[in-house]
Parts: sequence; structure tokens; C-alpha cells
Amino acid sequence: MKNMGNMGSMMKQAQKLQKKMLKMQEELKTKTVEATAGGGMVKVIANGGQKIEAIAIEKEVVDPEDIEMLEDLVLAAVNDALNKSQDMVSSQMNKLTGGMNIPGLS
Repeated sequence: MKNMGNMGSMMKQAQKLQKKMLKMQEELKTKTVEATAGGGMVKVIANGGQKIEAIAIEKEVVDPEDIEMLEDLVLAAVNDALNKSQDMVSSQMNKLTGGMNIPGLS
């Protein structure tokens, strides 16, 4: 019977952790990271929900003769922004879980 009490306690802790995680996920959707490429000519802002919120392109980098370069800069900035967003989420998850590696959370 002693183990049943421990199991109930573990379930309560798991429920508390789940509530904290849901709250943190909602909060992360309001936090943003910024990445740039081409010396700041292309800027991308992503949120903690892994969504791109904005892309800004300086007009000096828009060259109709070299669209490929612009595409590369946008791609680099988007990938960097998403990586920074993932790092932000992982960092917050580690704070929440105390560094425990829980599959499927990061």
C-alpha cells in the first residue's frame, strides 16, 4: 500500500509539471528572437512557438540580377532564427525540468 501513496504523489507532481509546461509554452509564444544575414541586410524574427513573425529586407540587397543571393540570405536568416528559437525553448525547458532529459519535451 505504501507504493500506492508514492504513485499518487508522482502523479500529482507530473500534473503540476504538465501545467507549468503548458503555461511556459504559451509564454514562449510571446517571446521572440532575431537573426540577421548579410551584415543585417535581412532580418528575421521568430517566436518561441517556432513561427516566423517578421522578415525585413533592406532595399540595397534587392538586386533583380541576383535573386539567388537574396534567397540564400533569407534562407540563412530564417534557419538561424528558428535555431535560436529552439535554443530558447530548450533553455526554458531545462529550467522547468531541472535539467532532466524527458523524451519528447525538447
